[in-house]
Amino acid sequence: MPLLNKTEARSSLLSTAPSNSPSGRSSSWSAARLALTAFFTVDGFLFASWVVRIPDVRAQVSASHSALGLALLCISAGAVATMALIGRLCLRYGSHRVTTASVAVFSLAAALPAHTHSVLALGAVLLLFGAGYGAANVAMNSAAVDLVAELRRPVMPSFHAGYSLGGLLGAAVGGLLAGRLSTAWALAAAAALGLAVTAAAGTALLRAPAALPRPTATAPAVETPAVETPAARPSRHARLLVVLLGLTALCTAYGEGALADWATLHLTDDVHASGATAAAGYASFAFAMTAGRLSGTWLSERLGQTRVMLLGGLTACAGMATAALAPSVPLVLAGFVLVGLGLANVFPLAIAQAGAAAGPQGVATASTLGYAGMLVGPPVIGFLADALSLPAALLTVAASSALAGLLALTVRRHRAA
Repeated sequence: MPLLNKTEARSSLLSTAPSNSPSGRSSSWSAARLALTAFFTVDGFLFASWVVRIPDVRAQVSASHSALGLALLCISAGAVATMALIGRLCLRYGSHRVTTASVAVFSLAAALPAHTHSVLALGAVLLLFGAGYGAANVAMNSAAVDLVAELRRPVMPSFHAGYSLGGLLGAAVGGLLAGRLSTAWALAAAAALGLAVTAAAGTALLRAPAALPRPTATAPAVETPAVETPAARPSRHARLLVVLLGLTALCTAYGEGALADWATLHLTDDVHASGATAAAGYASFAFAMTAGRLSGTWLSERLGQTRVMLLGGLTACAGMATAALAPSVPLVLAGFVLVGLGLANVFPLAIAQAGAAAGPQGVATASTLGYAGMLVGPPVIGFLADALSLPAALLTVAASSALAGLLALTVRRHRAA
């Protein structure tokens, strides 16, 4: 079965975009793109600021691998619990408003884990942290889908590049501050930065015009009602397509979440790296994802989205196997780089296609399935680490990455059918 070619790379979300944008809207959409990129960036920064402090918080609450895994589970539980609601709120109030409010909540929640002293308290705080994180991601991606349609280019990876850049900066700053600034002060500073960015970027985003009504890419064109909008109920064909894309995102998010939660611990516990070096592990992963996503639009236009997703999944599989089994820090870091490059564009392309198929509802459904990967990832990795070893547990990431790439072929076949 042939893969997508260069022409097919411009997916159905582009073909359904309006043919002309009013001239007065172009500058507003440019400002909205910058503001939305800033939101993605600070989202990644806040999450990475928490990630590099996980070893400190674990020691603070005296948690085992399994107990920490259950506490980390609360992040994904809070995210998944809010995603469907946020999709509906985006339809009712607009994704720009919901994005601004969600990132503000997430910024405030980022400071709370440093003030917990038991696993139970940490889990409760991480529920709120996850709710803010999940709400921000659904709202931002819904706004990004509208921008992709207006700009008529597959630029979704560039927004996620902002997230990865924020993760890189957060990990780098966290590594520099390790041992110099307490966890409480470090997370408080990150939260303050998040609120400042929300105030500035939110003002610009709220001034941007709402997206023009557009048909959703549901079934073949002859079956799509001309008046259908993202708020309309998607067809059965579209719902199945969204589920397949959500499963692709699930496999990818499982890998991203595993590295976010366990990369630093793998380096400190299994490879005996220092705290600063361990922070560099997540930083190398985030740097690779940033580079991969910055080139995502170019790759999608030239190779086709299916090839990008398939090759990305297989590359991440090879990288994770290397990182899990390598005995030295340089090899582990090299493996993390391959995982970052491989997974970079799979999730954003899957979410963009789901949004094109069913609007904010598609984004919410695919995101919910995607972050279910983070939901099952922490406890699975934690329990397997206690039963076998952390390197053995991380090999499941290699398997899920390969599956994500193969699911891209299933998505392509379903779309062709």
